[in-house]
Amino acid sequence: MADLGLAGRRVLVTGGTSGIGLAVADTFADEGAHVGIIGRSPERLRAAVEDLRKKHPDSIIVGETCDISSEPDVQSTTNKLVSQLGGLDHLVSSAGISGSLGHAVDQVPAEEFLEVQRINVLGPFLAIKTALRHLREGEDATYTLIGSDSGFVAVPGMLAYNASKGAIVQLTRALSTELYNDGIRVNSVCPSIVDTPMARDGLGIDSFHDVGYPVSQPSDVAWLVLSLASPRFGAVNGVSLLADYGYHARSTFPA
Repeated sequence: MADLGLAGRRVLVTGGTSGIGLAVADTFADEGAHVGIIGRSPERLRAAVEDLRKKHPDSIIVGETCDISSEPDVQSTTNKLVSQLGGLDHLVSSAGISGSLGHAVDQVPAEEFLEVQRINVLGPFLAIKTALRHLREGEDATYTLIGSDSGFVAVPGMLAYNASKGAIVQLTRALSTELYNDGIRVNSVCPSIVDTPMARDGLGIDSFHDVGYPVSQPSDVAWLVLSLASPRFGAVNGVSLLADYGYHARSTFPA
């Protein structure tokens, strides 16, 4: 088996109670890492921590609820979890919302547009701002953001989400440049549709069975996150890794 070099590492995952974030936490723990998760729901947090501890009895698993758009909340939560983990080597920002879908620009309330940016853009900014001093002391430190193919391509009715994920692409570039001298690599994983509760709710479907297009599982995305975080991938920095089965390369021009 390939050794990703992540055993014993200390990892913090926002949005770690469900979907991609939970899969990331689970997969890191599979590699022998110690994991802290942050989520909004106390009920989901308790369930996630309990499940992860049962599956990974040799790993430290801790969790806290937090409003990721509040700097004081993120600061105190990060410090508490990092203290429990004994340090921090890897940070993953997975928390995100889609906002309501299918609305034209003149039907999107300004506050809803801003709420999507608060969670999807301000949240990752606050995560790295508050964790930075800990990562500077970490080993082969990395910050990996969960973006989307929606940061590269667009369809009508997803304006707020498209804008937020486009910001993640540039935030990845900017942070990789700014933190280069700190030895902290910054990358993002940008999947197309992933079978998560958020995706099902946003599309208004109960199942992706027979939808006619490829759909990733959260574990698929988790492996990409671990690969980018691994010291084996030390040359990879500032990359927004598209994971969309090549759909971005296909022209839709009507000719």
